[in-house]
Amino acid sequence: MVISSIDLKDGKVVQLKNGKDKILERDNADQIISEFDKYGETAVIDLDAALGNIHTDEKGKVSTANTEILKSLLHKSNVRVGGGIKTAKQAKELISLGAEKVIIGSSAWASSEDRKNGKILNTEFLEELSQAIGKQRIIISVDAINGDIAVKGWTETVGIPLIDGAKEAEKYASELLFTCVEKEGCMQGTDMSLVKKLREAVSCRLVVAGGVSSLEEVVELEKLGCDVQMGMALYTDKVHLKDCFIECLNWKKAEEQTAGLIPVIAQSTAGQVLMMGYANKEAFEKTFACGKLTFWSRSRNVLWTKGETSGNFLEVIKLRADCDRDTVLATVIPHGPSCHTGSWTCFTSEADAESSMDRLYDVIAQRFANPKPGSYTATLDDELVREKVEEEAEEVCEAENHDEVVWECADLLYFLNVLMYKEGVTWKEVLQELDRRHKK
Repeated sequence: MVISSIDLKDGKVVQLKNGKDKILERDNADQIISEFDKYGETAVIDLDAALGNIHTDEKGKVSTANTEILKSLLHKSNVRVGGGIKTAKQAKELISLGAEKVIIGSSAWASSEDRKNGKILNTEFLEELSQAIGKQRIIISVDAINGDIAVKGWTETVGIPLIDGAKEAEKYASELLFTCVEKEGCMQGTDMSLVKKLREAVSCRLVVAGGVSSLEEVVELEKLGCDVQMGMALYTDKVHLKDCFIECLNWKKAEEQTAGLIPVIAQSTAGQVLMMGYANKEAFEKTFACGKLTFWSRSRNVLWTKGETSGNFLEVIKLRADCDRDTVLATVIPHGPSCHTGSWTCFTSEADAESSMDRLYDVIAQRFANPKPGSYTATLDDELVREKVEEEAEEVCEAENHDEVVWECADLLYFLNVLMYKEGVTWKEVLQELDRRHKK
């Protein structure tokens, strides 16, 4: 699969040739990541941090011209982040802010003095990092220029052969990111023979970057067991994520086991499983084209978009392939029941979605947007809702038995949701903050 790349420099999204010459520049990072998120993971790289263009304030806090943009992107996709990460504290903070993984570059490698004694990795740092965030969240860059490991924003090599460095690095990482620097941004293809040697040398997940410029090359790398991190080819429309997603699915296995069809599981943004169907390439093409989940009907042998007759369609937010590339998870917003029986999902007989904070929040939003006669919710102004939150919190504390606690908690959560809506705060943001505190 393709991991889309957002490289940040001087507060802008850029693409560089050979890590030096600026080829393009954009200032719409939020829009870019929103589009990339439909198809898979995103890598966000702070090039200024990698190049040492940093600012340290009086409290010792390090930042760059990209820091605020980077933070805003971390919760907007399945993000891995890299660029100038030199301490376990930095890495842990990025994880707490929403990054799924961190990419470690120069800091992973031994100093020049240690290399003279045959040392390859900065093992002390990597062990500390693993203790802080876990090996599963660590990606080590094995960037190379002419087959030698490159560091410091690709400005120098360290005399460590790529294969030797990679074998050592995978002991401390769940993934390796290989960039063929001399091919980076040149749109002339990567060094496939070197990739093959690297793939044979290591067993962990391997992501290839630098020069990949065609759908055919993406598919070839997928068959080798490599993912691709791609930037320039996407920004210049030479390669499209839709095509990469579809072609990287395991169609060979689908032909052998499911008549050429890929199972697709639809789940709501709240995580409730709604239905399961099957899709061929044509169905995926239409899903991406119209934004509504589309399947192949095995009983009628026709393409069908969910809701095309009932109106109860599934609006697609993002698609993710599983690790074997033979099943797809579609995150959707359901517009009406998902089951032909009228049930909200195909796995219950309930006509409505399960109660959740998101559902309650949405109902409250609808009450304010389209107030009905006699609606109590619509009468709640800022002052009154705060008074009710205080009142209900007190009643929760005064509740004398189990049933009373349940009742009062329900009241409190209702008014809390109203207050959150009025302040523009979502449950996603609240849960993200709780997650940040857990990971801190």
